[in-house]
Amino acid sequence: MKNLFRINLLLLSSLLLYNCNSANKSKSSLTGWNFNDPKYGNYIKGTSFQGQKIPDGMVAIEGGTFTMGQVQDDVMFDWNTTPRQMHVRSFYLDEAEVTNSEYLLYLQVTKDIFPPEEEKYKNIYNAALPDTLVWRSSLGNTELLSENYLRHPAYADYPVVGVSWLQAVQYCKWRTSAVNMKRLIDRGILNNVLENDSIRNFFDTDLYLEDPNRLFEGDSTVYKRGLPDNRARKRGQPRPPRGSFTGRQVTAQDGILAQKFRLPTEVEWEYAAKAVVENREYNNVRGRKKYAWNGKYTRDRSTRYKGDQLANFKQRQGNYSGLPGWSDDGSDIPIKVKSYPPNAFGLYDMSGNVAEWVADVYRPIIDTEANDFNYFRGNIFTKKLIDSTGQVVVVGESANATIKYDTLPNGKIVPLELPGEIKYVPISKDDAFMRRNYRIASNLNKNDGDKNSSRHYDLEDDQFNKEPRMYNSPINQKDSITGKLNQYDTKKRRTLISDKTRVHKGGSWQDREYWLDPAQRRYLPEYMSTNYIGFRCASDIVGALSYKKRTARNPSRN
Repeated sequence: MKNLFRINLLLLSSLLLYNCNSANKSKSSLTGWNFNDPKYGNYIKGTSFQGQKIPDGMVAIEGGTFTMGQVQDDVMFDWNTTPRQMHVRSFYLDEAEVTNSEYLLYLQVTKDIFPPEEEKYKNIYNAALPDTLVWRSSLGNTELLSENYLRHPAYADYPVVGVSWLQAVQYCKWRTSAVNMKRLIDRGILNNVLENDSIRNFFDTDLYLEDPNRLFEGDSTVYKRGLPDNRARKRGQPRPPRGSFTGRQVTAQDGILAQKFRLPTEVEWEYAAKAVVENREYNNVRGRKKYAWNGKYTRDRSTRYKGDQLANFKQRQGNYSGLPGWSDDGSDIPIKVKSYPPNAFGLYDMSGNVAEWVADVYRPIIDTEANDFNYFRGNIFTKKLIDSTGQVVVVGESANATIKYDTLPNGKIVPLELPGEIKYVPISKDDAFMRRNYRIASNLNKNDGDKNSSRHYDLEDDQFNKEPRMYNSPINQKDSITGKLNQYDTKKRRTLISDKTRVHKGGSWQDREYWLDPAQRRYLPEYMSTNYIGFRCASDIVGALSYKKRTARNPSRN
């Protein structure tokens, strides 16, 4: 009986191994070559893609068309919200704003990787810190919030504020690598470097895909095991030592790593906030939405919660929450996320609580004549910097490398790039030569200062300069840390709009209900922060708009 059991177990194991190898050795339908087969060069084909796993804390937003900029009230009459038809691709969006506790995790990791007591890292951690002094008021007793809002556990699940657009972008970048490092650890490809104090746990997704051996200061022992590569060991080649890394590293073709996290574009944010899917009737949308929820009132009309406010906003002058015991919206400052019902997409606080940064550079008019597909103003096309040996350049990799910093107009010192990242540079004219879809690297001010974007273009002084600009906001020259002079610009200006102004959307706890309309838009310089602007992250969905199974339109006729 024992021998029979062993024979059956051996046959079963052989059958499973054969099936696994057969599944891996799929065939090219055009050449007849086998994929993942040593006899055919062992060329890789990614596994069958069944759709992405929804990232933690996110909601899948199915793309489609909608009317962007269609507001219920437009008392300003400034062409800032002119309605236009726009198509949006599917994407993921955080179901709530990034909270204090989540941002504090980022700060702790940053402090651990780049200790501020080390001279070369001393400004990196400080550059990530939110400005807690945004709560101060010349004529207000708000010092308690300056001291407690960010770090006190009472506010742990409140949306983080005091974060500039630049800081929000850096958080999204860090989150990408943090999520992907966790995925490699869960797969057993990477040892848990978080429990090893002797290893600097800096991880960069781009560098991992380019050359994993240049991560973790070249320590190859952090890699536990690889994906099967089916490579046969050559005759005479010794067996790898026990516990050494075998197989291959994860590539983009495997579909294991998460797509990059980023700030949502303005069109994505507005589309997600409006959630017109609940107003859809067959192939049309009924009416226009004034808020993230359906209806034209800010109070709940359901029987159970009738009269309750549906968002956190300023109700009138000197009235931030309502009368105690009645007409109370729950908080006079930002409130704990998910305190109000979600919209039709399952997103919380898209109207009220805090306004939110989006990725776009601000311009008064959205140029839909140039693009009505996934519109975004803010593209700077870059490429990896390659050295003379043909390898990518990694920031701070050489022993004598120094970290480059910039001094912002408000005097804050920020790193231009972090040690351990791949260095990117703008594309050159040769890279864009004979292209029809783009001509230059920076497209922030596309169509500014030309005949198509200025009514009196021939009267603009800037037209005679080397780089004509429609908007003459201050140009801040990059200064060294010691050479920066904090002084106000004295030249007369026509506008505050520049390539450094970014859009923020949604009303906040200190805004009147007029600004709760998702189509309303405002702007602020990217290096400034307030006590009413937070952010949430987005990520791209690759492949189909939706992986829902399509059914016949008229099944009874089939």
